[in-house]
Amino acid sequence: MPWVVTVPEYVLTLLVAAAVTYLLTPLVRRGAIAGHVMHAARDRDVHVVPIPLLGGLAIYGGLAAGLLVAAQLAPLRTVLQGDRMAAGLLLAGGLIVVVGVVDDRWELSPISKLAAQAAAGGILVWSGAQLSWLPEPGTGDGSLILTPNESTALTIFVVVATINAVNFIDGLDGLAAGIVCIASIAFFVYYYRLTQLKHLPEQAGPALASAVLIGACLGFLPHNFYPARIFMGDTGSMLLGLLLAYVPISSIASLDPASLHGAVNRFPEILPLLLPATILVIPYADLLLAVVRRTRAGTSPLAPDRKHLHHRLLDIGHSHRSSVLIMYLWAALFSGTIVWLSVTRTPLFTLAVTTVAAVLVLLLMSMPRLRWWEHGRHDRAATARAAAAAAAQGRGTAALPTLGAGAPAAAGGAAAAASAPSLAAPTSSAPAASATAPAEPDRSAPSPSVPPQPAPGRSTHGRPESAPSPPLPVPSRPPVMPARPR
Repeated sequence: MPWVVTVPEYVLTLLVAAAVTYLLTPLVRRGAIAGHVMHAARDRDVHVVPIPLLGGLAIYGGLAAGLLVAAQLAPLRTVLQGDRMAAGLLLAGGLIVVVGVVDDRWELSPISKLAAQAAAGGILVWSGAQLSWLPEPGTGDGSLILTPNESTALTIFVVVATINAVNFIDGLDGLAAGIVCIASIAFFVYYYRLTQLKHLPEQAGPALASAVLIGACLGFLPHNFYPARIFMGDTGSMLLGLLLAYVPISSIASLDPASLHGAVNRFPEILPLLLPATILVIPYADLLLAVVRRTRAGTSPLAPDRKHLHHRLLDIGHSHRSSVLIMYLWAALFSGTIVWLSVTRTPLFTLAVTTVAAVLVLLLMSMPRLRWWEHGRHDRAATARAAAAAAAQGRGTAALPTLGAGAPAAAGGAAAAASAPSLAAPTSSAPAASATAPAEPDRSAPSPSVPPQPAPGRSTHGRPESAPSPPLPVPSRPPVMPARPR
C-alpha cells in the first residue's frame, strides 16, 4: 500500500476544526447580535429570552480549516487529490450556509429551503459522492447496481432527508450537535477499522470527513450546551445534516461490496446501509414520526409543533439537561451496538444480552413511570399529602362557628343602623313632618360647650333654622352609652 493514514493525522485535523470553530463562535455571536439575527421565544420553544443565531457560520469555518490542514498532510493530501471531496463539501456547504443565513434573518418558505437542499445534494453527486449500488443479499456479488438517474435521485433524497432529520432534532441546547458528534464518532471508528483491517484506502475519505465533523461539533458544543449562548440556527443544522449524509454516501460510492467479506463480523452485504440507518435512528425516527403525525393532523409535514422526542422527555418530567443527556445515551447505544457488531468477533448471544440490558436501563432512565421500586414511595408521599390537606381542611371547618357567632352581631348592627335614620340628613318622612310642625335643631352637630348625646333608636326632627332653640343644660349624670343592639 503506497500510503497509510494513521490516527495522528486524523486527530490533528479534528483538533484544528474544533479550535477554529470554538474561536469563531464568539465572533459570530457578536455579529448576530449586531445584525439582530436573534431567535425569539415561541410557544413550542423551551427558552424564554432571545438567543443569537448563525452558529453554522463558525461550523463552516471549522470545516474549511480542517480540510485546509488535511491538504497539507502528505497521506491526507492523497485522499483529497483523488476526487472532488474538498470542492464538493465546500461548495455544497457554502450554498447551505448562504440559504441558512437568509432563512435565519428573514425566513424562507419550506419549498425554497427544499430546493436549496436538493441543489446541495446535486453538488455532492457532481463531486463523486453518490449511491451507485445498494446491498442485495442473495445475489452473486451481493449488490444491486443503480442507473445514473436512479443513483442521482436516491442520493439527493438521502441528503434532503438527513438534513431535515438533523433540523428536526435541533430543539434543545446542544442536542443536534451532540447527536451528530456521536454519530460521526461511530462512522469514524467503522471506516478507520476498514482501512486497517482490510486495507481499504478508499475509506480514508469518509474517515476524514467524520473526523472534521467531530471537531466542528466539539468546538461548537461549549457555546451551545445548556444554557446556550448561541444557536446554530438553520445555517448550522442544515450544514451538519449535509456533512452527516455525505459520510456514508461517499463510503458506499467508493466501496467494493465484495471487499467486505471477512472484514466485518456478520452480514457484510447489508452493513453499508445498516450502519448509517442504525447510527442515525434517532433523527430518522423523529423525522418519520413528525411526518406521520402532521400528515394525519392535516397539516404540512414541515409545519412546526411541540411533539418531538425531546419535547416528550420534557413533558414527562425530565429537566432540559437530563433530556439532552438521555438522547445522547440512546444515540451512543444504537451506534455503539452496530459498530461493535461490525468490527469485533463477539458471539451474538453476548451482543444481544448486552444490548437488551442497555435498552432496559435507558428505558428506566427515560420513563419514570416504569421504575416500579419508586411506586411505593410515590404512593406514600401522595397519601401524606392527602392527609395533610384533610387536616388543614378540618382546622378551617372548626374555625367556622366562631366566625358565625360574630356574623349575627354584625348583621344586627347593620340592621339597627339601617333602621335608624341618618343624623346628618332627614329621613324619607322628614318633608311631611317639616310641613306641619317646626323642626328642632340638628343635635348631631357638635357644640363647643355640650357634646352631642344622640339616643340610639330615636328619630330627631329639628325645628327650622330660623327659630333655633336655646342650648340644652349640661346633664349632671354621666352620658348614656348607646345600648348594644340585640
